[in-house]
Amino acid sequence: MLKRNSGAVAPKKGEYSTILDEGASIEGKFSFSGNVMLNGKLHGEIVSNDTLIIGEKGVVNANIRAGFIQISGAVTGNVFATERVELCANSRVYGDVDAPVVIIEDGAIFEGHCRMTKVRPPENALTPTREVSVVPLKAPR
Repeated sequence: MLKRNSGAVAPKKGEYSTILDEGASIEGKFSFSGNVMLNGKLHGEIVSNDTLIIGEKGVVNANIRAGFIQISGAVTGNVFATERVELCANSRVYGDVDAPVVIIEDGAIFEGHCRMTKVRPPENALTPTREVSVVPLKAPR
């Protein structure tokens, strides 16, 4: 499994658990675990917590929800990542992008809204409380 951090990089060619190459076409909901390279066509919805790489030949007409998403092909639909979205130089994205980290390379085409959200802590995480004291200021003489 690819270890992700703030400097996440795409997996190397041999590190994919699934490859959908040119000529492959999927219609419907596509869910997966591991690292997926998509160079074919997909129409529907993509859902995962892991890594999705859309190659230069990839054509996606779907809303995408994954951990790390790198796009080099064409996407029509909203893109939501819990970690990072990268729009590479030849990418074409028509839809909104929502992720804590968004990288748009020079040459990418992006039509939509971009929202960079903070990573949300788990619901059961304790939030430290901080005491606040107010000190009155003296008026100048």
